[in-house]
Amino acid sequence: MLDHRRKLTGYQNYTRAGLGKKPRRADKEYSMRTFNIKTLLLLVGFVSGAFGQSPDLRVFPPGELPNDVRLKPQKDLNGHFPFRVPASLGEWEARRAELRRRIQVATGMWPMPAKTPLKPVIHGKVIREGFTVEKVYFESVPNHFVTGLLFRPDKPGSNRPAVLSPHGHGGRTQDYGEKKIGELIEGGAEKFAASGRFPKIARCAQLARMGCVVFIYDMLGYVDSQQISHELAHKFAKQRPEFDSPDRWGFFSTQAELRLQSIMGLQSWNSIRALDFLCGLDDVDPKRVAVTGGSGGGTQTILLCAVDDRPVAAFPQGMVSTSMQGGCTCENCSLLRIGTGNVELAGLFAPKPQAMTAANDWTRDMMPDGFPELQKLYALYGKGDLVDCKPYLHFPHNYNAVTRGDMYRWFNKHLNLGIAEPIEERDFPPLTKEEYSVWNKQHPQPKPNAAYEMRLLRGLADADATALAKVVPTDADSLIRYREIVGGAWDTIIHRKRPAGDNVQRTEVAKETQAGHILFKDKLRLTTTGEEFPVISLYPTASQWNKTVAIWIDGAGKRGLYNDTGAVRNEVQRLLTAGYSVVGIDLFRQGDFLVGSTAVQRTPVVENPRQFAGYTFGYNDTVFVQRVHDILSFAGWIKDDEHSPESIIAIGANGGSAVLAAALATEPELFDRVIMDTQGFRFTSIKSYRDPNFVPGAVKYGDLPGLLSLAAPTKLWIGGEQGVPEVVKSAYSAAGAADRVSASDRQDVISAGIDWLLEK
Repeated sequence: MLDHRRKLTGYQNYTRAGLGKKPRRADKEYSMRTFNIKTLLLLVGFVSGAFGQSPDLRVFPPGELPNDVRLKPQKDLNGHFPFRVPASLGEWEARRAELRRRIQVATGMWPMPAKTPLKPVIHGKVIREGFTVEKVYFESVPNHFVTGLLFRPDKPGSNRPAVLSPHGHGGRTQDYGEKKIGELIEGGAEKFAASGRFPKIARCAQLARMGCVVFIYDMLGYVDSQQISHELAHKFAKQRPEFDSPDRWGFFSTQAELRLQSIMGLQSWNSIRALDFLCGLDDVDPKRVAVTGGSGGGTQTILLCAVDDRPVAAFPQGMVSTSMQGGCTCENCSLLRIGTGNVELAGLFAPKPQAMTAANDWTRDMMPDGFPELQKLYALYGKGDLVDCKPYLHFPHNYNAVTRGDMYRWFNKHLNLGIAEPIEERDFPPLTKEEYSVWNKQHPQPKPNAAYEMRLLRGLADADATALAKVVPTDADSLIRYREIVGGAWDTIIHRKRPAGDNVQRTEVAKETQAGHILFKDKLRLTTTGEEFPVISLYPTASQWNKTVAIWIDGAGKRGLYNDTGAVRNEVQRLLTAGYSVVGIDLFRQGDFLVGSTAVQRTPVVENPRQFAGYTFGYNDTVFVQRVHDILSFAGWIKDDEHSPESIIAIGANGGSAVLAAALATEPELFDRVIMDTQGFRFTSIKSYRDPNFVPGAVKYGDLPGLLSLAAPTKLWIGGEQGVPEVVKSAYSAAGAADRVSASDRQDVISAGIDWLLEK
């Protein structure tokens, strides 16, 4: 509220937001079902009194929550993930670039890591009729080994097509067993009692007989890849506090999440390096390389083909679906599927040839929901015949002989193999353990231990820090690159800009005349998303409004405008006296969102027995990001307000600076001047992914100084730091705005900031 002359009757054109019923919470810790309304009201009074906040500062009535879509149960991997195809190819190409960056950021590959020497070793050739098998290991990063088997045609050749084969769960040596293979043969899923028991080896053997060089490599924790155990990579369930500090951390820890280090990310990097190995072989034509994998290997196929331009054909089996997105910890990571899903991610391979099948599993609805959208997408390129999906709903989840037959025909056509069809698999004696084991006395297996996991993640973090240090800006040109990398990462994390003002609906709730100012209470609603939050505005009456609005972002929400006695705090009063209008907001899960609960310190997560951030934040924004969205929504409303403020400033206090910095990083021109009391906060100090300030990737991309550096050239005053952080200095200098950032070591930080503001 900016002008005291406004009256409720002047806003009849505004649609009033309804006060919805209290939504069911996704996290049982936040359920208030055990309380009746009388208890709720008593708690509201108690909490309000405890914080020195008058109950009438609530915008929503006691016991009512904002009618906010974010209070509904959160999405999980079993949700519905429809693919809405853009109307034009231009729109899709823009979306495609956004999604490719999302995959890279989520998997820890933004910017793409440096490729260190593979140092490949190939040994132990085994000969079968029509193909040979060799054992392989190489280093995807220094001292981390990728292991697998290399299949080749049994005749010498060159310039051959190649197929990369991520194997999926069960391992490359998956064995159905004697009883199961008999049942599969009887049901028509398999043909041979010997080779059919090992379906992943069978597909590699057949492709080699068709003239392809094939590499099947171990997922982490399978067969010969034991530096990271299967139990950790695929069965992780409980947080390990002993492996979660800024100096020593492991996978799935809060520190790993803050650096975007995940099992899925490491496996994705292994896939890229496996493709490097395969394309680097003397007998391979790197322009004729395809990828196929089933189940978890289908997930890896989707991601690899989405971010690497080298594959020319793909067959991601068993995971292209608008339903379940992958249940294993290795198939999930923070940020990956926010606003998207596997069908759209598979669409990133368009218009290259891509096929899959549907089965009686989570892919069963692909024919009416998923495949038509892929066809529509390919049609935008005029390539509708280059995507295919066949329904085999009488089979369960599989990559059986029938499905493999479709893959052989697809690759035969699109790798130009020239094989006469029909293509039939042939039986062969299965590989023995000695024949398929990569490690032996001459090639000893690296010994796994807990210390290795810590060294690996520390090494990856150091490599990321080195890469980012190289893009710290020194001039206008390097600033562009810096913003592309660091700013681009934060754009992916926040994934929103300031909305248009006409999309932000204001509903006036109350107007109260107080000493020296008028208090307005409003609800703001972003109509495009269904997000709603309360706002209070203090309009000066003792002095003339100076056409400037000050937004106060506080860790306590809108009650941060007041002191412990319930009076307007001195710094706010100084702004009112100087003619500023001051606005306080309850960001998501502050103030009015709490309804008598102080449990804001623990962020709700989806219901899952495994304590893995990726199960929640791979599909949903963190509380921190949702609070940034609220600031952007407020800015959209205030900038387009009918009273046209000439200037908007922002103040971050009492734990509010980090979220304000993130909003400013997303749009550096969001505010004209900014005051921040950082209180020395760093994301690396966060101890739990359930902390409201948790943000995946925040430490990797420079922590709070990295965010502040993206504010250039906004006029910025920083308190709570020992001077202006170096990267902030560099960014402001590169932007030609070195004189627009300053810092103070005064103890009364906000008062010092107000002095700086009023002096200007």
